[in-house]
Amino acid sequence: MQPVTAAVFQIADIRVEGLQRIAPGTVFNYLPVQIGDTVAEDVTGSIIRALYKTGFFDDVRVERDGNVLVLWVRERPAIAEIKITGNKDIETEALNTALEDIGLKEGRVFNRSVLDRIEQELERQYFARGKYGVIIQSTVSPLERNRVSIHIEVIEGLTARIKQINLIGNKAFKSEELNQQFKLGSTRWNSFYSKNDQYSKQKLAGDLEALRSFYLDRGYIKFEIKSTQVSISADKKDIYIAIVIDEGQAFTISDIKLAGEPSVPVERLFPLIHLKRGDFFSRKVTTESSERISGLLGDEGYAFANVNTVPEINEAAHQVAVTFFVDSGKRVYVRRLNMKGNTRTRDEVLRREMRQLETAWFSAELVRKSRERIQRLGYFEEVNIATPAVPGSADQVDVDVTVKEKPAGNLAAGIGFSQSQGILLNASITQNNFLGTGKRVAMAFNTSTSTSLYQIGYTNPYYTVDGISRGFNASYTETDFSKLIGANYASNVGTTEMTFGLPIADNSRAGLGFRYQYTDFTAGDSSLARQFITDNGSRFNDYLISASYSNDTRDTAIFPTKGGLRTLSTEIAVPGSALQYYKMNYQEQRYVALTSRFIVSLTGNIAYGDGYGESPELPFFENYYAGGPRSVRGWVANSIGPREIITDDPVGGNLKMVGSLEFFIPAPVGGEFEKTLRLGTFLDFGSVWAMNDSRLLNATGFDLADLRYSTGMSMTWLSPVGALSISLAYPLTEKNGDETQVFQFGFGQAF
Repeated sequence: MQPVTAAVFQIADIRVEGLQRIAPGTVFNYLPVQIGDTVAEDVTGSIIRALYKTGFFDDVRVERDGNVLVLWVRERPAIAEIKITGNKDIETEALNTALEDIGLKEGRVFNRSVLDRIEQELERQYFARGKYGVIIQSTVSPLERNRVSIHIEVIEGLTARIKQINLIGNKAFKSEELNQQFKLGSTRWNSFYSKNDQYSKQKLAGDLEALRSFYLDRGYIKFEIKSTQVSISADKKDIYIAIVIDEGQAFTISDIKLAGEPSVPVERLFPLIHLKRGDFFSRKVTTESSERISGLLGDEGYAFANVNTVPEINEAAHQVAVTFFVDSGKRVYVRRLNMKGNTRTRDEVLRREMRQLETAWFSAELVRKSRERIQRLGYFEEVNIATPAVPGSADQVDVDVTVKEKPAGNLAAGIGFSQSQGILLNASITQNNFLGTGKRVAMAFNTSTSTSLYQIGYTNPYYTVDGISRGFNASYTETDFSKLIGANYASNVGTTEMTFGLPIADNSRAGLGFRYQYTDFTAGDSSLARQFITDNGSRFNDYLISASYSNDTRDTAIFPTKGGLRTLSTEIAVPGSALQYYKMNYQEQRYVALTSRFIVSLTGNIAYGDGYGESPELPFFENYYAGGPRSVRGWVANSIGPREIITDDPVGGNLKMVGSLEFFIPAPVGGEFEKTLRLGTFLDFGSVWAMNDSRLLNATGFDLADLRYSTGMSMTWLSPVGALSISLAYPLTEKNGDETQVFQFGFGQAF
C-alpha cells in the first residue's frame, strides 16, 4: 500500500475501507473520479474534500494498492436518541421541532458543531422569554454500533422581569403619559397573562415606534430617539431600560394644498383631509387622509391611483405646509370575473353574490363587499380575491375569486345539558349547499326532559334572480311545561310554513311568512289551564301571517367584535283562526370595540302580544318569559314575572323587556384556544308583565319597579364537543318569592 502521490496511475478499481452503516454506492456518488480516470497528486485533495463535505466522516485517507484506489474512512456516529429534560416553559415537542430544523434528529449523523449551534439556539429561545439565567448542558454518550445518545439538560432558572423603564429628555409630556404608549412595563396585576414585564427586543422595537408615532402625531416632526440601553441585574432577575430622546419643537400646519391631476372634483377630496391650519401636524391624520383619498379614487375606478404627501418644513417658524400630490392614473375596468376552487359549488352561486361586475369600473369597496357576501354564505373556509392587471393593458384588471370549500353536508349528533331543560339530545342532517346550488335542505330532532322537536326544512335563497328567497318548513313539538317552568300542563304543536325573504340592502332583509299551526293542549292541575280549556277548548287550528325586518352589520356571527344586529318581527293569527292574537318583537344587539381586544356589548329586547276579536287576551301558553342563562342571569330560567294564584307556578306575561350591558375582556390564554374562549362581566335587567289579569299574582300592569337587575361574570367556550357557557350572577333586586340561582351553565347548546 502506498500514497497516491507516489506516482500517476490509471484507476482499475476503487475500494472503500472502514464503512459500517453507509453503503459503498453512496460514497461512489460523491467521488469526483471514477474507474478509468488518471489520478495525480492534485486529484487526491479534491477526493478528500468531496468526502469531508458530505458530513458523514471524521477521517478520510486516500491510498493506492497497485492500480486500485483505496479509500480509508472513519464514519461519524449516528444519533440513536435525543432526550431533553428540565424544560417547563417550552414544550418538548416544540424543542424537538427546532432541533430538527437545525439538523439534530434521531437517525442522522452526529456533528458536534451542530450540537453547539443548537445550544445557542435554545439559549436564544429562552432569552426571548426573559429567562436569562438559563443553563444548557449537553452530554454525548457513545453506544454500540457507532451510535451516540444525546442528553440535553435545561436549567431554566427564573424569568427576568422589567423593573423600570426610564425616559430621559422628555419635557413636553410626563413620563407616566409616555409609558402608557408602551406594551412593556413593570409587573402589574395582569402580567401573568399579558407578559408585559418580560423583555423582548421585538416588543421594545414596537414600543419605540409607538413612542415615535405619539410625538409625530402631536407635531414633533423632529423627534429623535438618541439611544436605548437595556441592562440586567447581577442576579439576572431584574431588567432596566433607559431611553434617551430629543423632543425638538412642535410644528403647526401653515397650509394644506392639493396638487397633481385628480380625476374627481377637488370639492369631493378636501372633506377627506382632516387636517386644519393652525393645528399641530399629525402623521397619523395625514396618512389617514391620504388613504381616504386613495379609497375614493379606487371606488371611482382608479385602481392604481397614487396619493403622496409632501411636507414643506419651515424650521424658523416651526410650521409645515402639507401638499397632497394626486396621480389618479387611468380609470380601470374589470375585464373578467374568474371563479377558482369551487369544485362542488356552481359558479352562479358565487357570481350572484358579487357586487363588482364585469365591464364595469373597478371599485375596491365593491370588491370588499363581494368577498364579505361570499364569506357569509358559510360554504367556504377561505375566500380570497385578487385583482391582477391584464397583460398588455393599462386600464383593465381581472377579478380572481379563489375559494376553499367546506364539506357540502353535515351529519351531526350530540348530547348536552341545560339547567332549564335537563339533558339535551339532538341529531341533524343538513345540506347547506345542496348539489352545489346554494339551496338548503335540513332534517333535525332535538329532545330534552321538557321538549321534543322534529323538524324538516328547505330554503332557496335565490328563488328569483333578484335575491328573493323562499322556504318551506314543517315541525312537530311536544312540550311538558311542568318540567320546563313548573306549571302542570302540556302542548303538542304541529306547524307547516312558507317563508319569503326580500333583500333591501347588502345588510338588510325583509321577510314574509305564512304558517298553519295545530295545537293540542292538555291541562294538569293548573286552574289557569283548565279555565282556558273551558273557555276555548283544547285543540286549535290557527293561520298566522308573519313579517320581519333585519339589519346585520356584525363582522361575524360567532364572537362578534363590532357592528350590530337589529330585528323587528310581528305575527298575527288571522280571522278564521281558532285563537285570534298577535305578537310583536324588537331586538337590538350592538358591539363596540374599545380596543382590539376589549369589547362592549349592548343588548335589548322588547316584546308584546295580545288578543283581538273573539280572543280577549294572548293565549297564556304563547306568553313571554324572563330569567335564566339566556335572559336575566341570576334567576331560575323562566321564573321572573306573574304567577298563578293557586299553584304559584310562573306563567309569564304578554309584555317582556330584557337587556344586558356586557364587557368582554381578553382570555388569559393564547394561540387558537383564545379564539374559542370569551370572558365577560355583565349587568342584566328585565322582567315580564301580564296586563291586569286578576287570575295571576303580581299582575299589576307595567311598572319599571318590577325590573330585576343582576351583575356578575360569564364565560363561553366553543369546545370541540359543544358550546359551554358558565355564569356567576349576583341578583341586585331580589323580591319576595323570587327563585334565584347564582351559578348557571349550559352545555351543548348553540350560542
